Amino acid sequence: MIKKAVQEAFNEQIKNEIYSAYLYLSMNAHFTSVNLNGFANWMRVQSGEEWLHAMKLYDFLLDRGGKAILQAIPQPPTDFKSPLEIMQQVYEHEQHVTESIHKLYEVATKEADYPAQVMLHWFINEQVEEEKNASEIVERLKIFGDNPTALFEIDQELKTRVAAPAGAAAAA
Repeated sequence: MIKKAVQEAFNEQIKNEIYSAYLYLSMNAHFTSVNLNGFANWMRVQSGEEWLHAMKLYDFLLDRGGKAILQAIPQPPTDFKSPLEIMQQVYEHEQHVTESIHKLYEVATKEADYPAQVMLHWFINEQVEEEKNASEIVERLKIFGDNPTALFEIDQELKTRVAAPAGAAAAA
């Protein structure tokens, strides 16, 4: 049986992951509305990944005999500015998610929940990749500034991102 503190921390992280999915879907809508379809694609794929992360936590909680208590999801912002500012928000958001995963791991450690600690290693590693991906886009946008040709090239590249197979996050 999962301890109450671990259950509560998992439920909080499920909410955080679903919020991330909503945030990236909102950014997808913005990019779609300004015809930056590569950026829109990247956000849509990212939104789907965040949903898979939430479900991985959700399934783990239920598998351990815990109770999933779904919480209200705050409305994400809907007004955005430049691609650089948006990607900076993504990078900062991923840093925030990393902090929340670390706090969840700290709870699992304090409560001596070894299965949770092992499972959370996947999330810790995943956050390294998440921050790296966002940071690389931010840095490229900073280098090229307002150059429309460079923005077009980045947008075209981001169109190539594809979603991981449906069970990839759950199987990992």
